[in-house]
Amino acid sequence: MASHSSAEKCIRKTARQTLVNKNRVSRIRTEVRKIERMLETPQVQDKAAAEAALVAAERQLMRGVSKGMMHKNTAARKVSRLAKRVKAIA
Repeated sequence: MASHSSAEKCIRKTARQTLVNKNRVSRIRTEVRKIERMLETPQVQDKAAAEAALVAAERQLMRGVSKGMMHKNTAARKVSRLAKRVKAIA
């Protein structure tokens, strides 16, 4: 239990920021999963839709980097691997 008012404020701030961070991580994962689902189903592969999903996923990943959610090299690696898979669509 916090014994100072500043410590109580830190607890409140941490709780608020945790909710914001969970929301951001969830958004990133959703975008990445969306494009991965597109790439896993070969009969429904639409290159234009996959490229649009890649742009959205890349935007969320880079936003996560700027907000401190993940390291920039991690995000770059994920974007690179997704782009490689999208490019392979005939």
